[in-house]
Amino acid sequence: MQNSKHSETISLHSGWRADDTTGSVAVPIHQTTNYLFKDTDQAANLFSLSELGNIYTRIMNPTNDILEKRIAALEGGVAALALSSGQTASAFAIQNVAKVGDNEVSSTDLYGGTWNLFSKTLKDMGIEVRFVDPSNPSAFADATDSKTGAY
Repeated sequence: MQNSKHSETISLHSGWRADDTTGSVAVPIHQTTNYLFKDTDQAANLFSLSELGNIYTRIMNPTNDILEKRIAALEGGVAALALSSGQTASAFAIQNVAKVGDNEVSSTDLYGGTWNLFSKTLKDMGIEVRFVDPSNPSAFADATDSKTGAY
């Protein structure tokens, strides 16, 4: 985490200070999908996750890494994960805490895509979503059991 307690400073400087070669303080946008490996040993180490580094942009890239470091610093976290959409973030969050046979309790007041994710996609994965009326807070407790992993 940055030494500053000011969110403006953290959001501008966390995760990146300057390019070693050019001195530029602007975060570079890496427009690439692939990365060069020094040798086959490095490639093997990267793919086995015994060495940290870039493998393929769909998995990670330096530009997203800086964003993730800034979000983690702003939130006081250890790390963050940037995803392509809120729907992907919702799916990752639920899949992180729920498995086949588990359930989550959700408000009925959802965006259509999230409703579909919760009512269809997660159901197909064996994760039940119990929808409740958010104007009745006790409905969340009533829908909860020992297999409830998220709200």
